[in-house]
Amino acid sequence: MRLGVLDVGSNTIHLLVVNARPGAMPVPETSKKSTMRLMKYLEEDGSISNAGVERIMSKMHTAADLIQDLNLDELMPMATSAIREAKNGEKLLQRIRKETGIELKVMSGEEEASVTFLAVRRWFGWSAGRISLVDIGGGSLELATGTNELPDLAMSLQLGAGRLTKRFLKSDPPSSGELKALRQHIRRTLPTAVREFGQLPDADQFVGSSKTVRSLARLAGSITDGVGPTDRVRLRKWQLDDWVPRLAQMPAASRPALPGVTKDRSYQIVAGGIVLSEVMDAFGIEELDVSPWAMREGVLLDYLDRLPREPR
Repeated sequence: MRLGVLDVGSNTIHLLVVNARPGAMPVPETSKKSTMRLMKYLEEDGSISNAGVERIMSKMHTAADLIQDLNLDELMPMATSAIREAKNGEKLLQRIRKETGIELKVMSGEEEASVTFLAVRRWFGWSAGRISLVDIGGGSLELATGTNELPDLAMSLQLGAGRLTKRFLKSDPPSSGELKALRQHIRRTLPTAVREFGQLPDADQFVGSSKTVRSLARLAGSITDGVGPTDRVRLRKWQLDDWVPRLAQMPAASRPALPGVTKDRSYQIVAGGIVLSEVMDAFGIEELDVSPWAMREGVLLDYLDRLPREPR
């Protein structure tokens, strides 16, 4: 089967197409990504500005034309934090459906954390034991932990790298006062999550996912991007804390010269690094294994799990 996941996120619209069948690993066929940086278009009241709405619609029309030519057996169109939290999100969803025929499913934060956890579990396998997941998106931070394919606890916090960049890091490069205010905000937000996760057994393996985490791992010394079946990419906290202050001293336009930092993520990589550092500190995490699979792969795996399997 040719399956597609359309992920309308805070930073990009990403179409992933795979060849897949129940019981087999999805094989990527094509991946199309379009930068959106939706957090830049958030108004003070939490709505997406008119310019932001038109940008989304332009990207969605392009995606719809592409999808029409792909001859997919099934499309799973998803929207996450940016549209989920926007005050005019429902109106925007209706317009997308009317003009493009694409009906986006808005995932809750807990759903997003859960399907990402499923992908991470499948990537690392049962031998990983209890996994604790950290996933940093543009609009939200997802946390989950468990020993099975469904997490015992899944949580979403409004600590996404793009959201926090817009709110706190208004200078380029950010000032010391802005960086301090950002860290203080994160430290005020995390204690409830730390208490709830602290009531569960300790993790055997800590895993980070998302492009932000992969970029930071690459920057901090990983040799590969962690996309091969035998690659093991690990991010250590001391490496992260060594690099984040240096990143913060550079203007965004200069950051893509560094390994792992892409142009479309350069403006929010500092906030992402600070979120990850504070999460690792709050939960006592010294190192993270980095998963190349995240939400999109989790959505595909969940769909395949629900299909009847062919007899051997």
